[in-house]
Amino acid sequence: MNTEALVECVPNFSEGADESRVRQIIAAMHVEGVRLLDWSRDADHNRSVVTIAGPANAVREAAIRAAGKAAELIDLTQQQGVHPRIGAADVIPFVPLGDMKLDQCALLARQAGLEIWKRYGVPVYFYEAAAARPDRVNLEEVRRGQFEGLRDAVKKDVIRRPDVGGPDLHPTAGASAVGARPFLVAFNVYLDQPDVGIARGIARAIRASSGGMQGVKAMGVLANGRAQISMNITNYRATPIGEVYARVKQLAADQGAAIVESELIGLIPADAYEPESEWARLIKQAGTADGGFDPERKILERMLEHPLPWPE
Repeated sequence: MNTEALVECVPNFSEGADESRVRQIIAAMHVEGVRLLDWSRDADHNRSVVTIAGPANAVREAAIRAAGKAAELIDLTQQQGVHPRIGAADVIPFVPLGDMKLDQCALLARQAGLEIWKRYGVPVYFYEAAAARPDRVNLEEVRRGQFEGLRDAVKKDVIRRPDVGGPDLHPTAGASAVGARPFLVAFNVYLDQPDVGIARGIARAIRASSGGMQGVKAMGVLANGRAQISMNITNYRATPIGEVYARVKQLAADQGAAIVESELIGLIPADAYEPESEWARLIKQAGTADGGFDPERKILERMLEHPLPWPE
């Protein structure tokens, strides 16, 4: 599939325990011209991540429909998980592929956000390249306090109110953060022990905001009974996955811990793959029992040519 003027969208939903619900949300995204490239769910994070790509207008419509189906199926007042969230359709980033430009994706994000509010009554915050305010460029700032904290904050502080809709959050679906950003790599590693304090210390040492590695966002959590360092590598060319892995491995060893498994959420471009690397050998496909990095399933360019079937 030619990547000229294609848009990728990687919506994250606050449901990872109920596979039936996740499949219903994915099925709602089946719009002509849109290709399903990847999806995974994690029960401990209680989160699912879907990757689609196609022509701009079709991908925008698929994302809008997914937000509506998520609002129908997910009740945040009953939802718990280790991953921060403010909405049923928590984040909806548009990502340029090929000749598509980031500012074009920002326009798509603005259009999608307006329509999500109009159709479903779910308010929207715009972030990264689509941000309407400089203090909302960083997703972490938008999501500060999570659903419960933000639900209370919008009643007291006009500064925290949504960019579109509101001023209150949707009572069960919260709000969606809709944005535009360059490609990022979502990469997690598990340690051989449940000491989340070690994971948090490592996350603090490597994340860019704490003076760590360029383009790395990280948090330490307890997932599947083990300490996990959950990372977004926002510039994999400046900071390759292998460099991040090596730094985490050394920091873990300094604390008497070891990496036993790694995990990719979503896809990576071909030029981010490092064949025969230790991080690739330790990969466990998210949401499956498969081991090892499978280029046919995890490299973006290959999945564009051979997309997944849509769930019924």
